[in-house]
Amino acid sequence: MVLQLDGTLEEIREQLDPEEFPETVACIDNMQDEDFGGLYELASELVNCDKTKQMPQYLFDFIVFLYKECIDGGDDDRAMCDLGALYYMGRNGESDFAEALRYYEMAADRGNRQAQENLGYCYYYGRNVEVDYKRAFHYFALGAFDGHLNSLYKIGDMYRNGYYVEKNPQEAFRIYLHCMGTMTEDAEHFIAGPVLLRLGEMMLSGEGTEKDLRGALVCFQKAEAFLYSMVMDGEIEYRRSLKASIDGQTKARAEMEKTLPEREWKYD
Repeated sequence: MVLQLDGTLEEIREQLDPEEFPETVACIDNMQDEDFGGLYELASELVNCDKTKQMPQYLFDFIVFLYKECIDGGDDDRAMCDLGALYYMGRNGESDFAEALRYYEMAADRGNRQAQENLGYCYYYGRNVEVDYKRAFHYFALGAFDGHLNSLYKIGDMYRNGYYVEKNPQEAFRIYLHCMGTMTEDAEHFIAGPVLLRLGEMMLSGEGTEKDLRGALVCFQKAEAFLYSMVMDGEIEYRRSLKASIDGQTKARAEMEKTLPEREWKYD
């Protein structure tokens, strides 16, 4: 029996094109009373479907409703953080950084580490706030001390660029290496691509480490594979990073070509 919430879920199912939103349709079809965990679980399941597609406004509004019910009914910091992310990513076609910031702050005030990390991104990039590297560092540090590798590599970025802290590319390089060395298999999908891209860039130019063209090429190649998967799974904000990993390989190969001996072998 399909779960019913005042008929809304069935109405959404009827409006969805199964060819355009196959994962969402399958998710709704498979929702049975005995498998249903609650409003938060329902919202989370729907958010994770068809992530490469722009979400229809009626579906977006329904998920917002579910998260708000969780917040009103139980002060759920997970729902606050996830609702902020829904607005931040603009799953309905346009980001609303003001609403994202509001819900991130609500969750962060309750100690939600992911929300604190997300606030770090808001202040680092100036999403509906003035760029504030001091506050960005503060929030990234909270996440990094609690094992969030996204937060840790962003601290590496701050040392690399001299944002709030004194510029120290050697320290940035060590931080990136530490991220790779402590990364779990589950974290690879979200972290490895961006970190490998940074390691490749630094090895290519000799920034914070000795120049290593072959090492740079390997990092760029691995970064491309991970970043490609991220983009294909809906994390479209990493498309520029994916392009940078491909461009990095071209640059590394061009540099390596210059080091090859001029004498050629004459036989096949």
